[in-house]
Amino acid sequence: MQAPMAPSAPLASASCAGAGEELPTPTAQKAGVIHSTDLFKGHKTVEIKHNGLVYRLQATKMGKLILTK
Repeated sequence: MQAPMAPSAPLASASCAGAGEELPTPTAQKAGVIHSTDLFKGHKTVEIKHNGLVYRLQATKMGKLILTK
């Protein structure tokens, strides 16, 4: 059983939506979207196995993500 995902904030960047195009609502969820809070679960880094390799995903103090091999 999966825990419910927290709603995401609507996108505010004009470059993401064209004229007359609606921005996603906070309750809208797309298949395959994983929120970083659900992924990190309080940790600063997570390891991701992909095609037999291990990658490290790190959240910085400035709120950026760094993916390294």
